[in-house]
Amino acid sequence: MTVALEQTRSHRMFDGTVSYYTHRSSACRGPMKFSVYLPPQALEPGAAKLPALYWLAGLTCTEETFMAEAGAPQAYAKKHGVILVAPDTSPRETGIPGEDDRYDLGSGASFYVNASAPKWSRHYQMDTYVTQELRGIVEEKFPVVDRARRGIFGHSMGGHGALVLGLRNPELYRSISAFAPICAPSKCPWGIQAFTEYLGSDRTAWAGYDASELLKSSGSKTPILVDQGLADEYLATELFTDDLESAARSSGASVRIRRHAGYDHSYYFISSWIEDHIAFHAGA
Repeated sequence: MTVALEQTRSHRMFDGTVSYYTHRSSACRGPMKFSVYLPPQALEPGAAKLPALYWLAGLTCTEETFMAEAGAPQAYAKKHGVILVAPDTSPRETGIPGEDDRYDLGSGASFYVNASAPKWSRHYQMDTYVTQELRGIVEEKFPVVDRARRGIFGHSMGGHGALVLGLRNPELYRSISAFAPICAPSKCPWGIQAFTEYLGSDRTAWAGYDASELLKSSGSKTPILVDQGLADEYLATELFTDDLESAARSSGASVRIRRHAGYDHSYYFISSWIEDHIAFHAGA
């Protein structure tokens, strides 16, 4: 894969570098952005190959949100010898009518699906972008990346994305984790709206992007870690953590769900447990 990358900026951080890139995406048919943190181990001459950990952010976020707000995950990436990759949450400025009208649909709200509805399908191919195109670019442009060792994690809509893309592609990701993920999008207002727009009204097409439904049928052996705050304002209406737990129990999947009193849906919650997640993936 030969793609022209433009590095827009780079910052020294914990003896490594966090850099931001833009490129033209063939999957999304337009410009896309992502960020990469290379720990100091990756910058040494003759460096050994390191695993890559892909972060999928939530509604309204960008390729910078995780790198700037997640409680210095770069320090833990340095500690464990892991490369961090964070794509933007959707295509942008596509010209699709209404793409910027709502915070929970269109720009910043891709739900990491391959859209099939004609309005969105030309540009909103985020499943392909994350699992194929971005992965290929990272592994081509950063030779220090170990092509055999990958993990995927995320928050909220991105937690949904990490669960779904990880379960759909067990050959690609050795580990999956999520903070406050949307566990049953076919049942919640955010998911119903997005799936209806992106995938159409036929609900049988939704199951392939619903983590609870996938887990029921997959019998996944990929280790999964989920953290959920019990003071999360979206827990009862949008997240449906219990559905994921029930699906894991019935399928025998390796899913650990931790619930934390007093924590909400914000990056303050993520910052509190981010080291655990990076260590979990490094161990896998």
